[in-house]
Formats: sequence, C-alpha cells, structure tokens
Amino acid sequence: MKKSSWSIDSLVLIFSIILLAQLLVYLIPQGQYERIPYPDNPDRTMVVDNSYSATPEADQISTPPWYFLQAVPKGLSAAHDIIFLIFIAGGVIALLRRSGAIDAALFRAVSSLGGKPWILIAGCLVIFSLGAFTIGMGEEYVPLIPIIVTMCLAMRMDAVVAMGLVWIPYGIGWACSGINPFGVIIAQNIAGVPLTSGWAVRSVMMVFFLLVAFHHIYRYAMRVQNDPQASLVAHIDYTTGFDLPKDTGFTPRRILVLGGFIGAIILFVYGAGNHGWYIEELTAVFLGVGLLTALISRMSAGETSRTFIHGCAEMTAAALLVGFARSIEVVLSDAQIIDTVIHSIASLLTGLGPEASVIGMLAVQTICNFFIPSGSGQAFVTMPIMSPLATLTEVPQQSAVLAYQFGDGFTNMVVPTSALVMGALALGKIPYGAWVRFVTPLLLKIFALAIIFLVISLHLGEGLGF
Repeated sequence: MKKSSWSIDSLVLIFSIILLAQLLVYLIPQGQYERIPYPDNPDRTMVVDNSYSATPEADQISTPPWYFLQAVPKGLSAAHDIIFLIFIAGGVIALLRRSGAIDAALFRAVSSLGGKPWILIAGCLVIFSLGAFTIGMGEEYVPLIPIIVTMCLAMRMDAVVAMGLVWIPYGIGWACSGINPFGVIIAQNIAGVPLTSGWAVRSVMMVFFLLVAFHHIYRYAMRVQNDPQASLVAHIDYTTGFDLPKDTGFTPRRILVLGGFIGAIILFVYGAGNHGWYIEELTAVFLGVGLLTALISRMSAGETSRTFIHGCAEMTAAALLVGFARSIEVVLSDAQIIDTVIHSIASLLTGLGPEASVIGMLAVQTICNFFIPSGSGQAFVTMPIMSPLATLTEVPQQSAVLAYQFGDGFTNMVVPTSALVMGALALGKIPYGAWVRFVTPLLLKIFALAIIFLVISLHLGEGLGF
C-alpha cells in the first residue's frame, strides 16, 4: 500500500518548497525551451535540445506575491487523475484487508517457510518483495514483524534477521516495482512513458538485488546461530510480547478474492501493453476488484461503503501531498522559470555524459527521500525537473524513472523520517542504531549494483521496454 503514514512534516516541507519556488520567481530570469510532441504520444511534449532562450522583457510574466496560494488549487486540479487513483486504490485495498485475504495469505506463506533458515530467508524475500513490486505493500507488513521475530527466535536467530526478512525486500520491491500505483505509475505518467513498461527488466534486476540481500542476511543469521552474543540486539529481552495473530484461516472465499485480485493485475498489464490503458483504466480496474471482493466476501452494502470510505480517508494526506507537490511545478512553470532551472542543471551535466547524469539523478533522488518519505510526493517534486533534464542530457526517460525508483525505494529500508520504518523497529524491539549498523553495508552493495544497472539501462532497447 502506501509507503508511510504521511505525517504533517512532509506536508510542511512541501509547502515550504512552494514558498521557496515563489521566492525564486524574483531571483531567476525567465526563459523557455521549445517543445514538440512525443512521436508516439502527441498529447505530451518534450523539450528540444539547444532551444533554450531568455524571455524578452516585453513578454515576461508578472507573478503576484500571493500566487503560491493560487498554485495549490491549480496543483490539485492538475494532479486530479493521480489523486483519484490514490483514493480509489486506498478504498479497494481496505476492502481486500477487510476480507482477511491479504493477511491470511501472508501469514500462510510465512508460516509454511519455517523449516530451515535458508528457506525462511529466501521465501520471505520473494513474498515481501512481490507485494511491494505489485501494489506497493508496506503498511500490511508491519503487523507481521512480531510473528517473524517469534519464528526467527525459535530458529536461534534474532529480531534483526526478522526485520531484514520484511523490510529489505520491501525496499527492493519498491525500488524495482513494476505496477505500484503509488510510485512507478506516477513517475512514468509524469515522464510520458507507457504505464508498467519495463516491468520485466526491473523484475530481473530485482532478482539480483534479492540475491545480494540473501547473502547479507544469511551470513549474519548464521553468525548469530553460532554465537548468540554476536547479535546486534543480544542485550534486549525478547521473552514477552510476541503472540500469533487470530483469524488467519486461508478459506475458499479468501482464495477467490486473491485470485480475482491477481487476475485484475494481469488484465491491466495486458491492457496497458496492448491497448494503451492508462490512469483512468487502472482506476476502473481497482474499482472492479473492490466490487468483486465485496461480493465474494458477502459484505453488506453498508459495510462495503463504510470500509471503502475509511480506506479512502486514510489516503487523504497522501492525496494532498501529491496535489501540493504538483503545485511546485505550477509556480515554476507559470512564472516561466522552470526551464531556466533545467537549463542551468543541464549545462553542468551536458559535458559529463549520460552516465554521470543518471548517477547524479540517483544521488538527488536518494537525498530527497530522507526529506520526503512519500513515494508519490517525491515523484511530483522531482520528476517534472528530472524528465526534461533527462532529454537534454541524453538519458532515456525510463532511466530517469529508474533513478527515481532506486533513490526512493532502497532508502525506504532506513530513513528515520519514515513512520513505517520506525514503527516496524519498535514492534521488533530493535534500536535504530542497531538496524543502521546491520543495513548500511548492504545498502552500499545495493547502490553499487544500482549504478551498474542504471548505466546498463542507458543502452537497453525499446524492445525491452526501456
């Protein structure tokens, strides 16, 4: 589901950036690039290289000091399709959870892996990464932390291993996501590339990242099994507080619900690839899943309505973040300074080549995630600049989206500004410092591999979705 609890701090930060954009209007000279329609999508435009020119004084636009206030409703309006998708997806996922299908499936899958440590580690990495890869699951994983801690303790491992079995594949799944409506779909929409395109290539990348993660977790788990004092949480008492959940039966109805959901995902991927389905069709598919879930689960009309509305309500902050983040581009674009910003950055990167440019994009996205722990919010803040910048530095749009995904996803494992990270650590009784010590060496290896994949992505053909 969504990536964090969307605390007010994120909204304050984004609104501060809107105010900063308003101040930049009076400091940055106006200018514009020529734009032409995309060859395969005439409804969208791309910048023409070497076409930037300063706006003549007679044609310059005067922006009033209060324009940042007008930009907010304009931003909400401009991002309406994504905002509606977020609301609908939130309501439908609430129905899926109400049916018990998601929790039962996760519990059954994890419980069946309790034989040998390597089976548990490998199985959890696959299961939890796929949940994030498809619908951006994350909050659903938090209640499972105590269960997996209990299983790991029974196998003479520790809570750090349990956290790693959930949160590392969560981050990898987000970073390599194929159809996550809260991340890659938004970024691809802004970049003007077909929705879900490149999912097969990213799934292959995910396999390599998971192999690196398996080696890191398994090596630490074996060290703890051989010497319990080697555990990073050896000083913490784990004798109480870890009980198994109730009502996790994998009933025929829940199996049908999951089957319908998986079928809907396959249907949309097919429609997007063969019939040009986009945000409107994706929203319709989610609505269909919600109705099917309610019918199979025999929810009353009133219960379905209340559950759906509650799920939508939980997405209110996320939707507002998207609209407010879109307002940043409104201020910069309407004042005709966004192209000046892009031109200035492009001038610095043009001589370095696309390889250095795409690595620079990864660095920017990684830093941004520490301050904007919202996948959709970060996409709307960064991609309006990164997308045209990619065109000017000869970086494919798919590579720019991939840089966003990597920078946003991998740091999901560790950012202290994410309520999900801190909440999961609290449930596992894991000090933040101990978790950082465990995951930092892995992140260094993952980012090294990410840079390699980004450079490779520059040369992948359109036939592979890039």
